[in-house]
Amino acid sequence: MVKKPIKMIAENAIIAALYCAVTILCAPISYLGIQFRIGEIIVLLCFWRPDFCLGLTIGCLLANIPSSLGAWDMLFGTLATLVSVLLVSYASPRLYIAVIYPVVINALVVGAELYYILDLDFWLNAGLVAAGEAAVMVGGYFVWILLAKNKGFMRFLEPSKHLSVMY
Repeated sequence: MVKKPIKMIAENAIIAALYCAVTILCAPISYLGIQFRIGEIIVLLCFWRPDFCLGLTIGCLLANIPSSLGAWDMLFGTLATLVSVLLVSYASPRLYIAVIYPVVINALVVGAELYYILDLDFWLNAGLVAAGEAAVMVGGYFVWILLAKNKGFMRFLEPSKHLSVMY
């Protein structure tokens, strides 16, 4: 199905706004070492809709504006999200594998950010970021399994990939 450009732009704007709003509203747990970015659950949408990679990347960029790491987080945090959503979209044959990419990428990138910018222990912070990201991704996995079983929701989502492969 060929999507109209205006509809794709609007959908990506909604995804970006949702990611940004949830991240900023949950600011006390969204930034630095132990991160529980609830908005990261939306990253798994890219498993079914690779066209949402753009919206999620822009949403992450906007959500990183108020970060205490400033421009560094806007650059590297956004890059981590971009790599994660591309891997979720194009390198994940199953949803449970898609969960792994954001955990590993964010742990390494954000762990390195905290190490180089704040002089914090790399492995400790990479582990803390991985733990927070894993908690959100595993929770998100179960949310998306439930939603994927709902035929009405899947019609609304209009998936372009993994129509028969779900979990």
